[in-house]
Amino acid sequence: MNEKQKTKIIIKTLNKIYPEAPVPLNSKNTFTLLISVLLSAQCTDITVNNVTKDIYPKYYKPEHFVKLGRKKIEKLIKKIGIFRIKAKSIYLMSKQILEKHKGKVPKTFEELEKLPGVGHKTASVVMSQGFGYPAFAVDTHIHRLAQRWGLTNGKNVIQTEKDLKRIFPKKNWSKLHLQIIFYGREYCKARDCYGLSCKICTSCYPNRKKPVNTKKA
Repeated sequence: MNEKQKTKIIIKTLNKIYPEAPVPLNSKNTFTLLISVLLSAQCTDITVNNVTKDIYPKYYKPEHFVKLGRKKIEKLIKKIGIFRIKAKSIYLMSKQILEKHKGKVPKTFEELEKLPGVGHKTASVVMSQGFGYPAFAVDTHIHRLAQRWGLTNGKNVIQTEKDLKRIFPKKNWSKLHLQIIFYGREYCKARDCYGLSCKICTSCYPNRKKPVNTKKA
């Protein structure tokens, strides 16, 4: 089966299971989306949403978090992994947005990635889900599945992103990013499918017998 055939199967399967792909992280505005994505590193979306539901009604602007200061931010997010590092990033990021961007979240990859604690993946999510710009944020789920589905050689997330952007139409990127994450969590799990049992794996590789070894992101 060639790449084009696999692409059609993947899009068709994901659209059937997830005709809608809602953003899993709750937010009040683009700034709080940025914070939620930052908090979600090495943490589940459910945990982030549980913590932020008590934060965003009161604090949802950069000036709010600058005024709070690092220690108070730490107290607010202490249930989240590596909360001290994240609190520092949120404080410094908020300060930089106020000082360099007049309190508005910047709308380019270059400017977003200059913010403290914001890497390419976080910037991609914000550009896609916050500003509606076509982006393909690659997390560990997507990196793993792209290898299982034979869409990339899995050298690193940068290569995986390039490969996926080449294979899939630009208009599908933002929705596919979410659909693949949902599918990876529900059907093509790391310690369950192994490239052998889910609908996409069996459709794209009907003769596959051995588990697929994937390279970590």
